[in-house]
Amino acid sequence: MGVIRKTKSVETLLAIFENNKDAVSAVQLIDLLKEKMNKTTIYRILERLQNDGIVHSFMDKDGLKWYATCHGCSAKQHIDIHPHFQCQNCGKVDCLSVDIKIPMIPNRQINFSQVLLIGKCESCL
Repeated sequence: MGVIRKTKSVETLLAIFENNKDAVSAVQLIDLLKEKMNKTTIYRILERLQNDGIVHSFMDKDGLKWYATCHGCSAKQHIDIHPHFQCQNCGKVDCLSVDIKIPMIPNRQINFSQVLLIGKCESCL
């Protein structure tokens, strides 16, 4: 881990990501941890974890921010770039392990891309 200190609050958030394969929304984290820490602390830790390449974030169809564990990333480079899926029925959100090719665009440098696929999950089909 980079510059982030392993406080009890940091360890609590890390444990959630280690035990959860799916993405977790900021709202879910705040609700889950409301007895242990305030939302400002949660957002601050999430920002540090993202800066250290431990988690990544993305927006859902309603603009809600979600977080998921990175694989192979560091504070210097996020290399775990993949699309995300949101079920329009139950709201489940997860990371997809498929490659999507981002095209080269003349006279542009792409540093970041978010791809959110919306449809029905396996449970709602």
